[in-house]
Amino acid sequence: MQRSFLIALAGAGSAAMLLGAFGFQYLGGLAPCAMCLWQRWPHAAAVALGALGIALPRATVAISGALAMMMGAGIALLHTGVERAWWTLNLSCTTGAEDLGAMDIATLLDPTQGDGIVLCTEVAWTMLGLSMASWNGLASLALAGLWIVAARAPSDR
Repeated sequence: MQRSFLIALAGAGSAAMLLGAFGFQYLGGLAPCAMCLWQRWPHAAAVALGALGIALPRATVAISGALAMMMGAGIALLHTGVERAWWTLNLSCTTGAEDLGAMDIATLLDPTQGDGIVLCTEVAWTMLGLSMASWNGLASLALAGLWIVAARAPSDR
């Protein structure tokens, strides 16, 4: 297969992941935690790299996409570990009520802050025993593999 096709496929995979995340958020009513939002950035970068790679199907673009997806997999693994209490992080999204006491009243009452505080330690949805973070990590690894295949594919030009 040609490199530009594989790059487009990998970019489309990340676009599908983002659409799924937005679907869970806006259609399913599952508000994301801070770490969930972090996991979206590598996919957004991969979508942009996919668009760039269609115009300039270079191995360096594909390698950049693979690195973005490896970063996404790392963030997802970090989040999975926090959800499963394999490790703890000192983040505002991993603490409970004691963190609310540190917030001022204006922040707590600000309607632009969302529907509520979503903790990174709480799993909102699972399938086959894996959380969304875990599934995102697996998908990110698969997409990283696709980006690597794209980097090794014959050039379009």
